[in-house]
Amino acid sequence: MAETAEIILDGKSYPMPVFEGTENEKAIDINKLRDQTGYVTLDSGYKNTGATKSAITFLDGEEGILRYRGYPIEQLAEKSSFLEVAYLLIYGALPTEAQLKDFSSQITKHTLVHEDVRKIFDGFPSAAHPMAILSSLICALTAFYPESVSPDLSKEEIDLNVIRLMAKLPTIAAWTYKNQMGHPLNYPRNDMDYCSNFLHMMFSFPTEKYELNPVVVSALNKLLILHADHEQNCSTSTVRLVGSANASLYGSVSAGINALWGPLHGGANQEVVEMLEAIERDGGDTSKFIAKAKDKNDSFRLMGFGHRVYKNFDPRATIIKKAADEVLTALGLQDSPLLKIAKELEQAALTDEYFIQRKLYPNVDFYSGIIYKALGIPTEMFTVMFALGRLPGWIAQWKEMRENKEPIGRPRQIYVGEKERNYVPINERA
Repeated sequence: MAETAEIILDGKSYPMPVFEGTENEKAIDINKLRDQTGYVTLDSGYKNTGATKSAITFLDGEEGILRYRGYPIEQLAEKSSFLEVAYLLIYGALPTEAQLKDFSSQITKHTLVHEDVRKIFDGFPSAAHPMAILSSLICALTAFYPESVSPDLSKEEIDLNVIRLMAKLPTIAAWTYKNQMGHPLNYPRNDMDYCSNFLHMMFSFPTEKYELNPVVVSALNKLLILHADHEQNCSTSTVRLVGSANASLYGSVSAGINALWGPLHGGANQEVVEMLEAIERDGGDTSKFIAKAKDKNDSFRLMGFGHRVYKNFDPRATIIKKAADEVLTALGLQDSPLLKIAKELEQAALTDEYFIQRKLYPNVDFYSGIIYKALGIPTEMFTVMFALGRLPGWIAQWKEMRENKEPIGRPRQIYVGEKERNYVPINERA
């Protein structure tokens, strides 16, 4: 007999089935709760609610485990390319050599964006935030590909939209940076791989030859892999919720970009660098700020330590820490004041009982911010880089939701406002 949970309301028992995932995660299935009882559940922030069944990413925060389609993140970061991981997330299996070659080739063919997109850039204020531009232009792709809004797309049509988005978002992201800096825009290069091409569009100038640093290319590849998906977080849930209304892939991902833009979600690595710079401006005394972090009456918080989901350690942090060391050494920045402050904070978090007891270990945002800073990427662009990495996860989640024919999202609420009352004419109101 299948396991059930029992809910007793007003003296009456209601059995509810229990669903068990492949990693032994258990959930009480309350799909029929309201129909049978008239009750709904109240779960602010959905911290205890499974909104979907997904086969994409497994995350165990207590044990520090992250797997894409069953593959440990440590193995993928060491052995895979970002496009190989993107294929895995979107299509469910690691590609064969021929499949990966075709996937990469298709993306390369679609990296150019319509020339009218360049005209749209001129309409943004010079001080516009890069995420505002990115979300706007990704949503605008629906105007360039109006057929994408159809709720009855064929598999081939969906695949084409996937390829277009994977190909064009890096171009738009790089142009967003160039536009903000007042630099000439660089067109994509079809003779370069995904990460190298992005770095070329970001940092090359028409006046001189741009030399790619293989250490930097490798670090960017790892960063994108580590950010590629992270289960049902705020932006991913937003993509699925918007997509459940049969919105286009472009419109759904644009909504996810806006969710990621929120400082409580995607802005953590930016806050890390801003914190390090603030400590440096104050004189660089990390012991002072560690003491402030321990003082419950002080509003100062150490950014980039601990994680809402990971209660043990962030498995991505160990991987990216090594990459950060390699990048800083390759760029000759291993003795920078900012890195010195970061290492002192890291050492305190790993050895001080206050941080150990509270499991406040450095997370992926702590190290990724340091890498982006070393590459010369402005802090306002950090979240754009996050979006670049998260794109295949958003696509995979949107695609899975469509293929499973999930119903339109419609959360319930508990109303706590005024009871029914009669309209009072304006001249009679107190």
